[in-house]
Amino acid sequence: MRVSLILSFLIALSANAQKQNTPPKLVVGIVVDQMMYDYLYRFEERFSKHGIRKLMDKGTNCRSTFYNYVPTYTGPGHASIYTGTTPNNHGIVANEWFDRAKQEIIGCVQDSNFFSVGTESNDGVCSPKNLWCNTITDQLRMTYPTSKVFSASIKDRGAILPGGHLTNDSYWYDYSSGHFITSEFYRNNLPQWAEVFNNKNYPSLKMKETWNTLYPIESYVASGPDDSPYEVVFPSKSSATFPYKFDEISGGKEDFKYFTSTPWANTYLTDFSIEGMINNELGKDKVTDFLAISYSSTDIIGHAFGPQSIEIEDVYLRLDLEFEKLFKAIEKQVGKNWVVFLTADHAVVPVPQMLIDQKLPGGYAFITENLRRLEESMIKKFGMSFLVAEENNNLYLDEELILFSEFKLSEIEEFVKEEVQKWDGVKRAFTSTDLQNQAVANEGNEMIKRGFDKYRSGNIIFQLYPGYLPKSTDTEKSRKGTSHGSQYTYDTHVPLLWYGKGIKAQEIFTNYEITDIVPTLVQIMNLAMPSCAQGKPILEILTED
Repeated sequence: MRVSLILSFLIALSANAQKQNTPPKLVVGIVVDQMMYDYLYRFEERFSKHGIRKLMDKGTNCRSTFYNYVPTYTGPGHASIYTGTTPNNHGIVANEWFDRAKQEIIGCVQDSNFFSVGTESNDGVCSPKNLWCNTITDQLRMTYPTSKVFSASIKDRGAILPGGHLTNDSYWYDYSSGHFITSEFYRNNLPQWAEVFNNKNYPSLKMKETWNTLYPIESYVASGPDDSPYEVVFPSKSSATFPYKFDEISGGKEDFKYFTSTPWANTYLTDFSIEGMINNELGKDKVTDFLAISYSSTDIIGHAFGPQSIEIEDVYLRLDLEFEKLFKAIEKQVGKNWVVFLTADHAVVPVPQMLIDQKLPGGYAFITENLRRLEESMIKKFGMSFLVAEENNNLYLDEELILFSEFKLSEIEEFVKEEVQKWDGVKRAFTSTDLQNQAVANEGNEMIKRGFDKYRSGNIIFQLYPGYLPKSTDTEKSRKGTSHGSQYTYDTHVPLLWYGKGIKAQEIFTNYEITDIVPTLVQIMNLAMPSCAQGKPILEILTED
């Protein structure tokens, strides 16, 4: 009898262990472009119990999650989330950089070797070739070749980088047609279900409608006034206020770029992703599949109106309803056998002009005039200007021309660094030689090194003071709206929520980095670590109490 009880206990224990170690049928990665951490709490009261609050109340909330490098942009953010490493390894050092061989600015997923599929425009001339490391989705497909990976976004980089090199299908928005498209890198034709979806012409229909607030506008107490001087004013409007009639804004033309500035673009992406999940039968076989979705319109709207705007509050209340719809569709597809994480590729700084007016630290660095003076100084010092490009606080020098001059590259870099550090708003500058040779002095410098590559980054990189943004020139328009990219916590502190099979309801206050997502997924999915992953698993998610 005693032996029988012990045997039964061991069998039950083994069955439980086996159940705990079985990967979910579907893993879902959600990235919300430009989502600040405090949005979880500022808008919480009006979130649905079945959307974001489902993850907050019934899942794991990693409340101290930070980016551990700069620059904090969309391309590097998505690449870091899905590779588990930083730009100095995966190579996506910015959304765009100066290509020294081509002598031009290129996009991080631009690839002229492949044609667009689903459009006649160049919006699909893309591939993941610039991503030097494997993603968690690549690792899944290498380990289990029958697994399926599907990624979608409004932005090309928001779909391509999460999908990795081995994705079954990756799709993004075409600004010329309003359709979802892909690249010849993945396939030669759109699948029939995608063509049927595109032919519904959802953007055309929605652009004839008016964006008004979801609730009475006077109830938006978590935001500033609707008529704010810090927001971008759309064409045909005299102020940045509701309602937004996009057929008037676009001048009666089908200008599909404005569609991405509406909350309807999030609906469009959700519906397309659900169709992709169903038609690709994600989660329907014996191996784990992966659905990666990146919501971009939050960033586009956030740039124009800023984090204190009613527009951003409204788009998040509406996005929450999209999550509810998505989660219900996933559970209809796979039941409870799924895991989701939700995070952001970066956050955002409050509008600097608002900071100035409120006597808070902040301001602008106006680049065009500074560059003019810099070139004058270089001509005076060296007889000519060796500057060829400025992009994202990176200054690029003509290294080939310098090679045939009487001057050393390090000498010119050092001169430019000293000149740049005199600019208003610049806190510090680094040369490429510094970042390759010098030991780091503090965490801020270390973050620069993690975001630097000697082939793709500039010869001089400069950082601004807290609350500052770079702008070309000083105009009334340039002081409206906002951006991101810095090492400061307003850009680096992002939400990280987990929910699903085996995920406990808990709040974690331990500091984690964005590169810790992949090592955690590795344990959930029973995979080897992708090629460059450096983070550590979030133990509170993986261990029993």
